[in-house]
Amino acid sequence: MYNKVRLADTVRIAPELLGDDVTNAVRIALIDKLEGEIDKTLGAIVAIIDVVEVGDGHILAGDGAVYYDATFDAIVFKLELQEIIEGSVVEIVEFGSFIGIGPMDGLVHVSQITDEYISFDSKNARLVTKESNRSLSEGDYVRARVVALSINEREPRDSKIGLTMRQPALGRIEWIKENMMDKEKEESAEAK
Repeated sequence: MYNKVRLADTVRIAPELLGDDVTNAVRIALIDKLEGEIDKTLGAIVAIIDVVEVGDGHILAGDGAVYYDATFDAIVFKLELQEIIEGSVVEIVEFGSFIGIGPMDGLVHVSQITDEYISFDSKNARLVTKESNRSLSEGDYVRARVVALSINEREPRDSKIGLTMRQPALGRIEWIKENMMDKEKEESAEAK
């Protein structure tokens, strides 16, 4: 999910930053340029943590800035298909729930929450199961599996992350604990 990577890029140092320490100016420019950006192969660049090396500066005619080649370390967030994630429910809608996963949100469609029939309680902004009367609300902590990834690096808000909770050991954390306790009770009853 989160990885530390070493990257290289050319960065433009604006004229107002040229009086400062070059390494610090490069770090500021890298933060402005890259933090929050998404690349399909790298993932989302969360933070620039260290500038390792700064090359010689280059000046382009007609531009008052200096361009430096820099090598730096960054923290990136990249999901993989079938990866198990944990996150909080950030929004409940009629067709499912949005789960906050690091810098992105994923959707668990109502058909992928549980095997039971689920209804939307708009008054309380929650999803409720029919048989067991379990509910899913904003702020609940859940475990899910990534089943679909469509990352849009030009428009990160248009990226789509599909999640499922319809498997053992997935779902709202309280549900998982309840299921484990029920299973332990069954096993101890069978052993007697």
